[in-house]
Amino acid sequence: MKLSNVVYLSLVLVFMASCSKEFLQTSPTQFTTPERLSADAKQDSKLLNGNIAGLYTTMFTPGVGGTSGHDDFGQKGIDIYTDMLQSDMVLAALNYGWYSNVARYNASPDFTRNEVYVPFRYYYRQIFGANTIIDILGGSDVVPAEQGNKFTMGQAKAMRAYSYFYLTQIYGKEYGSGTEKLIPVYTTAKQLNQPKATTKEVYDLMVKDLNDAISLLDGFTRATKDQVDVNVARGLLAYVLSARGTPADLQQVVSLTDQIMTAYPKTTAAQLFFNGTNATTAGFNNVATPSWMWGVDLTLAQGLNLISWWGQVDQFSYSYTWAGDPKTIDLGLYNAIRADDIRKNQFIAPTAASRRLQPTEKFWAPARVSGGQRFIETDNLYMRADEFYLLNAEAKARLAQDANARTALKAFLTGRITNLTYIDALSGTALIDQIYLQTRIELWGEGKAYLAMKRLKRPVVRGTNHLFFAGNRFNYDDPQLTFVIPQAEVLNNPNLDK
Repeated sequence: MKLSNVVYLSLVLVFMASCSKEFLQTSPTQFTTPERLSADAKQDSKLLNGNIAGLYTTMFTPGVGGTSGHDDFGQKGIDIYTDMLQSDMVLAALNYGWYSNVARYNASPDFTRNEVYVPFRYYYRQIFGANTIIDILGGSDVVPAEQGNKFTMGQAKAMRAYSYFYLTQIYGKEYGSGTEKLIPVYTTAKQLNQPKATTKEVYDLMVKDLNDAISLLDGFTRATKDQVDVNVARGLLAYVLSARGTPADLQQVVSLTDQIMTAYPKTTAAQLFFNGTNATTAGFNNVATPSWMWGVDLTLAQGLNLISWWGQVDQFSYSYTWAGDPKTIDLGLYNAIRADDIRKNQFIAPTAASRRLQPTEKFWAPARVSGGQRFIETDNLYMRADEFYLLNAEAKARLAQDANARTALKAFLTGRITNLTYIDALSGTALIDQIYLQTRIELWGEGKAYLAMKRLKRPVVRGTNHLFFAGNRFNYDDPQLTFVIPQAEVLNNPNLDK
């Protein structure tokens, strides 16, 4: 499987480079091996710090999906793909062409497109890196004796599950009966050319990995928010269980989200949008925001510029949006935001002379100069607590606990919507639909609406401001909303469909 072999070789080189100079000098062959590093890691868990840090760096590095495209920059690039597939994010012009194949639904069914290759290579690259660490620590069934190695194993298992989860969402239509063949599964770095596993096998692995991670990360205090800790692992497990969606799963989602809500506040009303004077304290640009659970502090030292989330979406960065390819909110979704909802202020009204429907009051580089941020210092957001306030209400509604779901939803929306009495009359499907709508509004541009669309099996209805398929409706399981496995994997893995 050449795709995997390329990924494996690149990560082996990174792995070798991460070892300390002193360690290499003590090796009689001048090289180390996983077996040798495993033995030494038992004595000094810090030897694996470079390896686990490499997984987090990969999340925002340009080209990690195997291309030179300006849409290939890790997790946030894939978030744009999914936001456009789900269609709440609109590609509003075609001057440069990035994302046009996704917006046209040309890429989804075409296994030759780079767009379907990028996520596949990125997530399997992460899986290989996680498996390398897990192998060094003794394999998936081992609980390391040394505390530092326990924390490293927990992070590696969580990152493996994170990668498999996004693969299931992007390359699978639904959880189904559990017998459908989905994607190849690798649980060790030594495996090659694996066939597709069933959805049950993939979900069982993710659930086990994340439960293990929660146990292993107990007591771990991370140095920076780019690292996975116990609450991030709980959040990932809540997503996996919500997608599978059995009653037992949803009961556990309630418990997991309760724990997260105890640990993290929701984003405050004052932080939600620019009001003309709060450019340094509001906006979705600072990993220090208390509600942010997982994100990365981007600095000039990382050298990011145009090939980044900010380089694609932000009006106040040197970006494609600023230069003529704006990313805007779907008009139907904008119109569904109540007049007494302060989150409507995150977007420029459709009647404005310029920047109409752009999210310039939600996302911005703090100087707020159009095209001004050339090298990226604003931070990447991967997960925030608000997701789980909403997921808590959603799980309760799916369990037919309507009263509890209404209470949870109203508690979350307090401070966002002035008059919440309309929620009192909602129950059943109407209540779930309202939670889905609030999820789309709250998390616009954050790569989460696609996950909600898949797990709740809701259709996509494009607003009239889309350049393609304006006003059209697509079922959640329409082939155009799910990527096919890329050509490189189909051609180079002879066991894929065995």
